[in-house]
Amino acid sequence: MINKEKIKEPVVLELKQFQEDFVASLQSGTKYLQQAIDIILSHTGKHIRPLLVLLTAKACGRVNPKTINSAVLLELLHTATLIHDDVVDETKQRRGAPSLNAILDNRVAVLAGDYILSSALVRAIQTGDSRIVYIISNLGRDLSEGELKQLEIVEEVVLSEERYMQVIYKKTGSLLSACTEIGAISAEVSDEVIALCKQFGEYMGYCFQIKDDIFDYDRAAKIGKPTGNDIREGKVTLPLLYAMRTGNPEEAKKAEEIIKKQAFTAENIDWLISFAIANGGITYAEEKMKEYKAKAIALLNQLPQSAAKESLLLLADYIVERDK
Repeated sequence: MINKEKIKEPVVLELKQFQEDFVASLQSGTKYLQQAIDIILSHTGKHIRPLLVLLTAKACGRVNPKTINSAVLLELLHTATLIHDDVVDETKQRRGAPSLNAILDNRVAVLAGDYILSSALVRAIQTGDSRIVYIISNLGRDLSEGELKQLEIVEEVVLSEERYMQVIYKKTGSLLSACTEIGAISAEVSDEVIALCKQFGEYMGYCFQIKDDIFDYDRAAKIGKPTGNDIREGKVTLPLLYAMRTGNPEEAKKAEEIIKKQAFTAENIDWLISFAIANGGITYAEEKMKEYKAKAIALLNQLPQSAAKESLLLLADYIVERDK
C-alpha cells in the first residue's frame, strides 16, 4: 500500500497551514452550528483535494497564500456538499461513523452545510482572482447537477455507460479538475499548463469515483458503509452496467427487472453483486480506471521533474490502490 505520509512530504508545512486555516474557517458563536462543526472536524477524511491543490501548485512552481486559501475553500465546498448529499440520500453513516444528520437532524445539517458553503464562497472572493471565483461557481452547479442527474437516472432506470460517465464527471471529475486547475492558477503558470493540470485532475476524478463504485461490490472493503449500498439506492454503476451488457441474456434480463421494480431485497442485492463479479464487471471497471490513470500520468509527465510531481504520481497510485 502506498505510504500517504510519503505523498505529503513536499508540502508537509503547507498542509499544516491548510489545516490551521481550515479549522479557523469553521468557528461559530451559534451553539447548534458549533456542535455540527465539532462533529465535522472530528471526522475529517483523506484530504485528497487540498493535497491535489498544494502538490499541483508546487509542481508548477510554488505554493503561496492564494494556494492555501484555495485549498481551504475547495475543502469547505466539498464538506458542504457531503453534508447535503447525506441529507438527500438519507445516509446515516459516513466513513464508518454516524453522519451529521444522523447525530443532529436534517434541519441543522442543511443549515450547517449552507454556512460552510457560504464560507467557501467568501474564501473564493478573498483570493482576488476572478478565474477562481468563476471555477468555484461552476463547480457548485456541476456538483448539484451531478446529484440531480443521478436521481433522474435512478427514476428513469437509465442503464447506460455514457450517462454513468456524465454523472461521475459532474460528481467527482469536476471537483478534482477544479483542484488541479486552481492549484496551477495560484502558481501563476501559462494557460497551456493550467489546461494540462485541469485535465489531469479530471482523469484522477474518474479514477477516484470508479474505485469508490468498485468498493460497493467488495464485501471485504473497509469503507464504512454496507456492501451494495449504491444498488440499494438504485444507483447502477460500472461493474453492473458491464455485466448487464455482456453477461448471459437471461441473467441480464433478471438484473434489469430487479432494478426496474426496485426489488432491492438483501437476497437480490447479493445476487446482483455476484452477477456483476461473475461476469467480469469488477475487472472491466478496474481496467477503465487504469486507462484513466495512464492518461493522467502521461499529462503529468509533461511537467518538469520535482518532488511534488513525484508525489502526484504516488497520489495517482494511492487513489487506484486504496482499500477504503
